[in-house]
Formats: sequence, C-alpha cells, structure tokens
Amino acid sequence: MAKYRVYTEAGEVGGEYAKIFEEEYADILRGLKQDLFMPEGFKKYLDGIPVDRTHNGYFSIDKKSKRLVDPKMNKTEKRRGEANDVDAYDLILRDKERLLSFTEPTRFIFSHSALREGWDNPNVFVICTLKHSDNTISRRQEVGRGLRIAVNQQGDRQDDPATVHQTNVLTVIASESYRDFVSALQKDISESLSERPRVADVKYFTGKSLHTPAGVVEVSLEMAEGIEFYLIQNGYVDRKKNIVEKFHEAVRNGDLADLPEDLTPYKEPIFQLIESIYSDAQLPEIEDDRGSKTNPLNANFEKKEFKELWNRINRKAAYSVHFDSSELVEKCIRTLNMQLRVSPLQYTIQRGEQADGISYDQMKSGDSFKVRETSTQYNGHSVHSAVKYDLIGKVAENVQLTRRTVTEILVGLEKTVFAQFKTNPENFISEASRLIQEQKATVIIEHLTYDASTETHNIDIFTGSQSKQDFSKAGDPLKNHIYDYVITDSKIERTFVQELDTSSEVVVYAKLPKGFFIPTPVGNYNPDWAISFKEGMVKHVYFVAETKGSMSTMELREIEKTKIECARKFFAEINRKVNPNNVKYDVVNSFGKLMELVGAGTVTPAGKGTCG
Repeated sequence: MAKYRVYTEAGEVGGEYAKIFEEEYADILRGLKQDLFMPEGFKKYLDGIPVDRTHNGYFSIDKKSKRLVDPKMNKTEKRRGEANDVDAYDLILRDKERLLSFTEPTRFIFSHSALREGWDNPNVFVICTLKHSDNTISRRQEVGRGLRIAVNQQGDRQDDPATVHQTNVLTVIASESYRDFVSALQKDISESLSERPRVADVKYFTGKSLHTPAGVVEVSLEMAEGIEFYLIQNGYVDRKKNIVEKFHEAVRNGDLADLPEDLTPYKEPIFQLIESIYSDAQLPEIEDDRGSKTNPLNANFEKKEFKELWNRINRKAAYSVHFDSSELVEKCIRTLNMQLRVSPLQYTIQRGEQADGISYDQMKSGDSFKVRETSTQYNGHSVHSAVKYDLIGKVAENVQLTRRTVTEILVGLEKTVFAQFKTNPENFISEASRLIQEQKATVIIEHLTYDASTETHNIDIFTGSQSKQDFSKAGDPLKNHIYDYVITDSKIERTFVQELDTSSEVVVYAKLPKGFFIPTPVGNYNPDWAISFKEGMVKHVYFVAETKGSMSTMELREIEKTKIECARKFFAEINRKVNPNNVKYDVVNSFGKLMELVGAGTVTPAGKGTCG
C-alpha cells in the first residue's frame, strides 16, 4: 500500500506508484490529443478529468490504523466513520453503477484484494500485476474479474455477435510466469471439452451423415478411408490423427487441398464434419500487444469520394416478415419427409486394465487405466430409456417458433419418419431443427421487407475498434485504404486488397468495421468492403462487396446465403428510398469478378447510376 498511498502527520500523500502513474498518464494523454481522428466527445471527456482523480485505490489494512475500511468490518463500524477512506471503499467495492458511469472520474484502480471473489464489476479491460505471485487460485479469481461481458450505461450486455470480440478484450500486463498460468488455464478448458471428438480417423467418420442438397448420405467405410487418407496426405493431421494448425490455416485462407474425385460432391458437409472435431490448434494464441502497430485513419478517410460513398450506405433500417404460418408448415413437412434421416446410436467400447502401483497423480489425471482395445458398435433399434424428452418444446426453442406450429409440423410427418425419434431422440431433435430452420430462412427471404430510417451509424465505429487488433501480419502501409493497414481474414482477402490498392480505377476503399451491420432475422450481417471508383471509368461508381472463396450458392452455408439475400434487399431499399444514385452490392471471389460486375470501361454520365 505504501507504494501507492502514504499517510503522514500532515495527511495523505501519493506514493511512488501514484506519482509514476500520474506522470505517465499525463504524457500519454498529450499524445492521444494529437490524434486528429479521435472523437471530439472523447477528448472533451478526458479533459474534464483531473489527472489525480482518474485513479483511486482500495487496500485492506489493520483496523487499528483508522486509515482504511477493512472489508471484514461490520456495517455499524462503517457507519461510525472509523475510516477516512470510506468513499473509496464504497465506490470500488459497493457502488458499481456509480463506478461505471461517465460522471465518475475514477478509471484506474490500485488494489491488492479487490479482484478476488465477490467484486462485481463487468467492465474490467486491463489488469496490470505489480507483484509476482504463484498462487493459481488468486490468479484465476483475478482473470475471472476481467472475463465478463461488458455493459453500457443502461446496463445492457455488449454481446452483439458482430462486435462482442472487439469490445470484450482483457489485456493482462504481467510477468513471464503468467504465460505458464494462461497455458495451463487453456489446457483445463480444452480438457473440459472432452465430449467433442478429437481423433479424425476412419472409426469417427464411418456412419456419419452428410447433408447435401440431394438428401442425406451416410459415410461408408470406403468414404471414411478416403477422408482419413486425404487428411494424412495433405498434412492436416499428426501421427495420432489429431487435426493440426495447417488445416485451420488452410480453411481461413480458402486454399484447402482438393478432395478426391469421389468425395468432391460432398465437399461442404465433409469439411463441416472435419471442423467439428476438437483441435488444440483452435485455442487462441497468447498475444503480446507490446509489439502491435497502431492503425490510424489517414487522409483517404477525408476524401469526398469516400464521404459520398459513406453517405449513401450509412442508413439503419428495420425489417419485417409477414407470411402465412401454414405455408411454412407445409414446406417443413415436405422437406422433413424427404430428408430427415437419423443416425443410429453409436457406442464406443474400451477394454483395458488397471496399472500396477498407481499414484495419486495418475488417478487424478486418468492415466491409471491402460486401454488395450477399442471397438465401435451401433444400435438401430428402438431405445427404451427413462429419460423423457420435451420434443415439441426443444424443437420450438431451437427454431424460434411456437409450440403450436411445431406440433403441426410433427403431426404431419409420415409414420416411418417420425418413428426415427425412438432410434435416437437427440439426433432427431437436432436434425429436425436444422431442416425446419432452413425452410424458415427460405420463407423469410421470400417475405422480408426493409424500412429505411433516418437513423445513421456513428462515425466512431471507424475509430473504436482499431486499438486492440494484431497488426503483426498487416504488411506494408496501403495507398487507397482509409487506414494505413488492413487486417484480412483469408488469403483471398489479402490478394483482393493488393489488387484494390494498385488499381487505377479505385479512388478509395474501406474494410467496413464490425460496428456497421445490417439486421437480419438470422443475426446481424457485416459486409466486407466499401469501394469508390473513378467516375467515367466504371458503370457502378459506388460498390459494397462481400468476398467469398466460392461463388457457388451450393457451397455457401445456409445462414450465409440468407444474410447475403437480406443484404440485397437492404441495399435495394436504400437505393429506392434514400438515394437514387445507386450503390451496387454483390458477392465476389476476386478482383476480376468485381471489375466484371462494375462494368469496367463503361462510361457513366455524372449523376446516373444503374441499380444492381
């Protein structure tokens, strides 16, 4: 405590840590104010907080000192005012609403105990450890304080799928020993996922169901051997048949090796099956933010061409869907009767023996039992179990329909189709839910309408998500992008950026921030790119693009297809109601496809556009 706050006969004075903090804070603040693109509101907010009031501290010390409130003191003692730091205690440990409000200046807290169990503050974003400790329990408690979904001023959790991973980021500034702790924590998490399959071998793939547009196909032994050989041949598994990072990287980059000819018709469901296998490579890397670049907006953001493009797309809209439920019921009954196929229950039987002279650690880790033989058996007969399933309720919950509608669908099924429920209830529920959800998406698209409003996105969405990105693979500074660097998700996007940045037809472009999204019935949708071309060189000057590795709708997942179709209707409404100078929206898989769609070389008279 003395490092932060010192009590003398003359009163309370700041300790060494407090002085260092205030000096560094003031220096950093001066640098931040030089950022021309920092929102004026945030600058004003920071200017309104005196440096000595932006931090505070809480420390448990002996009650006899009469200096601070001990957390174990009873309410009567606190009311008597036996501590002159009761305000700090109340603020940090009790008054969460005040601490989270913009009117409270405290933004940084020094403490040695507040992060233990019982402290309820969801908006912890940075933890800086000043003291080395090997206490695993304390560390878990500390990290747990920061692993909560943040809330806004209204108390609403910031869990929107489009921005949740940008807002809810915990940065830990710690010693090297913390790396070992985090690694162990991730290992514990991976072990808790034991229900997920881990080995990509013939036994796992055999008998699995592949859902294709033509119907359900069961993976035969020959097909399973082909999948396993494909993974081995391309180095996507290790010697134990565990999926390795090379496979996940190929998925991200869109350059997976081609499947054998006989498996190509089942490409999408096979890759979905492979991705469902748990892999340690899926765990996030422990990042070191000290080497991160900054990614400021540059002069391209102020270009009139970008402002024109932004003004055309910057609209929010509400959607509505009106359809007759009987239409959905009929489609679902027809689809389920044709495609619902339930996999028989699968049992894995392991035979082995208990090791001699086992230790406590072996018992705890599960290494005391040595498996000698493993076999897989199937049961296609009716399951007689004491477990009761709320079939209607569970399906209704999965597909977000009323129990009455779900009942009408299930009642309409053929007897042989519905009888599969007894064979494998859980698989029946999941497969029926999936098929109903797909039909629901189809009906939604047919009857979906958007109504554009006067409400727009705040310009802060371009600055609010740039400080916590990893720019280690961002490449060289860009010429035509609104940021100096762009963070791409795949090899296709990296190639796309290179060609956008060197194109003589492109004036300015932007990777749209996650805060820019279109609401859809299947979740918010964030388009990839906004591009402004030179007038007179292309047919469509303003373009919003979605980059995908495949242009075939057969290879796009159902939810992706639904969101893309919703986006088409959204931009059609924006073009119709808001701005007659149309913005073209489409899906592309290369820069060449983009130029084909915008009509490169076609001279467009000023002010004239063509609806996409």
